[in-house]
Amino acid sequence: MALEFRSVTKGFGQNGTGTALTALKDITFKTDEAEFVAVVGPSGCGKSTMLNMTAGLYQPTEGEVLVSGDIVSGPNSHVGFMLQKDLLLPWRKIEANVAFGLESRGFSRKECRERAHLQLEKCQLGGFGDYYPYQLSGGMRQRAALARTLAIDPEVILLDEPFSALDAQTKIIIQKNFAETIEDEKITTLLITHDLAEAVFMADRILVLSERPGRVIEEIKVDIPDRGNPTARRQHPRVTEYISHMFDLLKLQDRQVVN
Repeated sequence: MALEFRSVTKGFGQNGTGTALTALKDITFKTDEAEFVAVVGPSGCGKSTMLNMTAGLYQPTEGEVLVSGDIVSGPNSHVGFMLQKDLLLPWRKIEANVAFGLESRGFSRKECRERAHLQLEKCQLGGFGDYYPYQLSGGMRQRAALARTLAIDPEVILLDEPFSALDAQTKIIIQKNFAETIEDEKITTLLITHDLAEAVFMADRILVLSERPGRVIEEIKVDIPDRGNPTARRQHPRVTEYISHMFDLLKLQDRQVVN
């Protein structure tokens, strides 16, 4: 298995009321190699905390997080992390941005250049290596961020709503590009999203979290073909069924909070 959470609870220090905050409670799940898992849930339920623990930025209060069978005890070089913003360095050209993670790992200048060039080609950015970030569209910058993530050859990619800032048309195109690239590279992926449709379009499996403290209230296997092609999945008649079911689960959570 590529990624595993074993009875993970994450609490933070005391808040303004003098009580501790528990973000996640007793999270247990496993992913297969190259599986794409999406996580949905109400705002503040601990979705991003899951990513941060997988990356080794946080440690669980209880339980264990494992990547490729090893317990995550600190920042993990086997994990690639993409956020809502591309975070490209504006003073570096695109190829140099893609090579940044390789440089920090001690690769030679020649290998950095070759691997960055290869990933730019795979992400449909061939010929843009000498451009600066401000010269690229938002969608192109996100593809450059993906190329930078893939260049370090990660075993797991973490996506924290990387498409949320894109316009609708660009979002569809970039989702397809991401899905095809990750499918080709056979990389295990964990996606955090508020977009229920996006989860259905892209994932093999969806974890639905409760209100804080986040618990897994249901695991949904997306039984729709063409996982590597979100555009084709959009046309499948079961998409509405999956979205409606998740909406009902989350609406039930809202009613429980109100009551």
